Amino acid sequence: MTFNKESIMKKSMPFLVVIACAFISRAGYLETIQVHSDAMKKDVPVAVIFPDTYKTGDTRYPVIYVLHGAGGSYQTHSQPGHPVYKLVDQYQVIAVCPDGARTSWWLDSPVDPSMKYETFGAKELVAYVDKTYRTLAQREKRGITGGSMGGHGACYLALRNKSVFGAVGNIYGGVDLRPFPNNWDIKLRLGTLQEHPDYWEQHSVITLAKELKSGELALVTMIGNKDFFLGVNRALHQMLADNGVEHYYIESQGAHTGEYAHEAFPVMFRFINTYFTEGRGHL
Repeated sequence: MTFNKESIMKKSMPFLVVIACAFISRAGYLETIQVHSDAMKKDVPVAVIFPDTYKTGDTRYPVIYVLHGAGGSYQTHSQPGHPVYKLVDQYQVIAVCPDGARTSWWLDSPVDPSMKYETFGAKELVAYVDKTYRTLAQREKRGITGGSMGGHGACYLALRNKSVFGAVGNIYGGVDLRPFPNNWDIKLRLGTLQEHPDYWEQHSVITLAKELKSGELALVTMIGNKDFFLGVNRALHQMLADNGVEHYYIESQGAHTGEYAHEAFPVMFRFINTYFTEGRGHL
């Protein structure tokens, strides 16, 4: 399913304002941990944000993994005042914000064996979270989202690990790496585009999504009409539409900024929560 961008611009922004006002008095709380990665032989810092109700009772909660963009860290979405704190209380979910080594692109590098962030994010971290906290440990109660490199990572991890994640929220993700051969350390993870074009193709979301069948993942994308990743996200949207894959695509006023991401996170959490509660993500 797709949305006309003009209707989204008219309908979604007032909704975001209502949500922000309605839940201003409630907020989640933070725990910062170190999770060991056997694959990378190191500890990785992770921020975990809980709804206030987690402090009492024995309720188990769905989990949303929140991935940062290039240059960010586990602290990107765990700073005081970030929308995630209110959203975990609003939707009664746990948010897990791992560190992605600034520019890992959330993949297992074929040229640098020290960078195995797909293995960490989709396997080691999920196993640790489900073992340590009161989670609902099933794909139907597990979502993933993020912006920019994190948007790529959310889609990439979900597409390659459909038995782990059921719903995906992509905020202006770099969903095709090939148009950006000299940006954001991608060539350090994949080698140069000239030497390893196969790596760049294999690790791009738009390539992986060619085989996606409708209903395999709940997917929503939100991107601004002045974003430098607009073209690759439009191409992904068109490919999915041509292949008959149900998804949501929201193109609205905005650019590749933190402010835009802050407006998008409530949409991502709402979409993923409808997947948790109804078995199908929708807005």
